[in-house]
Amino acid sequence: MAAFCRVSEGLITKALKHRICCNSTIVKRWCTAAHTLNVRKRIDDKRDQAYASGGQLRIDKQHKKGKLTARERINLLLDAGSFTEYDMFMEHDCTDFDMENKKYPGDSVVTGHGRINGRVAYVFSQDFTVFGGSLSGAHAKKICKVMDQAMLVGAPVIGLNDSGGARIQEGVESLAGYADIFQRNVMSSGVIPQISVIMGPCAGGAVYSPALTDFTFMVKDTSYLFITGPDVVKSVTGEDVTQEELGGAKTHTAVSGVAHGAFENDIDALLKLRDFFNFLPLSNKDPPPVRECDDPWDRDVPGLDTVVPLETMAAYDIRDVILGVVDERDFFEIMSNYAKNIVVGFARMNGKTVGIVGNNPKVAAGCLDINSSVKGARFVRFCDSFNIPILTFVDVPGFLPGTFQEYGGIIRHGAKLLYAFAEATVPKITVITRKAYGGAYDVMSSKHLRGDTNYAWPTAEVAVMGAKGAVQIIFRGKNNQKESEQEYIEKFANPFPAAVKGFVDDIIEPRTTRKRICQDLDLLESKRLRNPWKKHGNIPL
Repeated sequence: MAAFCRVSEGLITKALKHRICCNSTIVKRWCTAAHTLNVRKRIDDKRDQAYASGGQLRIDKQHKKGKLTARERINLLLDAGSFTEYDMFMEHDCTDFDMENKKYPGDSVVTGHGRINGRVAYVFSQDFTVFGGSLSGAHAKKICKVMDQAMLVGAPVIGLNDSGGARIQEGVESLAGYADIFQRNVMSSGVIPQISVIMGPCAGGAVYSPALTDFTFMVKDTSYLFITGPDVVKSVTGEDVTQEELGGAKTHTAVSGVAHGAFENDIDALLKLRDFFNFLPLSNKDPPPVRECDDPWDRDVPGLDTVVPLETMAAYDIRDVILGVVDERDFFEIMSNYAKNIVVGFARMNGKTVGIVGNNPKVAAGCLDINSSVKGARFVRFCDSFNIPILTFVDVPGFLPGTFQEYGGIIRHGAKLLYAFAEATVPKITVITRKAYGGAYDVMSSKHLRGDTNYAWPTAEVAVMGAKGAVQIIFRGKNNQKESEQEYIEKFANPFPAAVKGFVDDIIEPRTTRKRICQDLDLLESKRLRNPWKKHGNIPL
C-alpha cells in the first residue's frame, strides 16, 4: 500500500509539474506575441511620425512658400517606387536646451538611394520642417553614410539643400558634421558625379559642400547662398542688401558664377535635373551613357555653310553651330548667364554624350577673359574626369585686354584653361570656325595640346593677331599700310598656313561637320592615353 501511495504521489507530482510547465509556455507565448505586436505598433508609429516630418502646420507653410517637402522632392526626382530610405528612425542625441524632448524620427534629412530613368543615384533631401533643416550630428552621419555607399558602388550623389545651417544647440558637434561631409566631397571629386540643388536657404559653413560638388543649381526666388546674411553684412560694412541681392539665384548665376543654372520652381528644377542626369556617367569607371538616336549621324547641315558672316568683324551666335551639329538640337547648356563669351554644356553625337566648349563671337567678340577661362577650365576638367569626349568650336581673337583683366590676374586664370585642355586625356576634337589668334589659339584645344582631330572651316584664320594690328607693328612708319594689310590678309587670314604645317588635319566644308565628328568619335573610342605618374598637378588656382 505504501509503495502504491509513493508511486501515485510521484505520478501526481509529475502531472502537476507538466501542467505548470504547459501553463508557463502558454503565458510565455502570450507575452512574446503581445511584445511583438507592441514593437510593430511602435515601428509603425515612428514611421508615421517620420512621414509627417515637422507636422502638417509646417508642411503647409512650406507649400505656401511655393516649396515642396523633402519627401515630395525625392518622389518627384526618382523613378516611382524606386526609393529605398536609410536611417528613418535615427534621432539626435542632444540633451541641452530641452532638446531631449524635441525629437523627430529621421531628424532633419531624408536619405537613401533610388533610380533616375533606371540608373542608380544616391540622394539626400534636407527637411526644413524639422528644426529648419539644421545640421545635427545625426543629420551629418546620415549624409555621410549615403556618400560612403555611393563611393562604394560607384553612383552619383544628389543633394537637395534646404537648411538654416548648423544646429546651434549642438555646438561644435554640428561643425564637426560639416567637416565630415566636406572631406567626403573632396574624396568623391572626380570619382562620382556630385550635384547640389539649392532649394531654400544655405548659409554659413553649409555653402562649402555645394561649392565642392561638380554642379550647383538654384531655384529662383526661394533659394539663397551666402556666407553671412544681410543683417551681418549691414552691421559689419554698413551695406543695405536684400537676401536676393546678396545670394539669390540671379546673383550666383550671372555675377558670381557660384551656381551653374537656375530653375523656375521646385518642380521645374527636379524634372530638368532628371534630364541632366541622363548625360552623366555613374562614375569615373563607367563610359558615358549612350541612347538610341534617330538623328542620322551622317546628316549634312547646309545652314552651317552660311552661319559665319562674310565680314570678319560681324558677330554670330556659336549656339547656332552647336545646335546644328548635335543630335536633335538637344543641348544642355551650363552657366548660360555667366561669362557669355564662352559656351559650355552637354549634348550627344550619334547617341553618345559629349562635352562642348565654344567661343561666342556674339559677346565680347568671343575674347577669353578671367571669367570665361575659369568657366571653361572647370567644365573641361569635369569632362576629363568622367571620360566624356570634348568637342571645341574656336572663334577667338585673343585674350581680352585692359587693366581690369591684368590686375585681376588674367595670366593666372587664363592658364587654368590652358592647363585643363593640356591635361585632358579624353578624345578631343576641335573645329576652328573663324578666328584663332595669338595665345588663345594655343589654349583652345589646339593640336599642340594633344588635340586628336583638328579641323578648320574655309572661313578660318589662324594667325598671331588680326591683320590691322599686325601691319601696324610690321610696317610701322611706312606708307601704303592698306596694301600691306591686304598682303597680310592674303597670306595669313585663311586656314592654309596652319594646314600646310599640319596644325589642322583638314579643311572641311561646314555642312559636313557633324558627319566628320561622329566618324572621329567612333574611331577615338579605343583611345588610351595616360599622363605621367604624379600625386597631383599644381594647376594655377
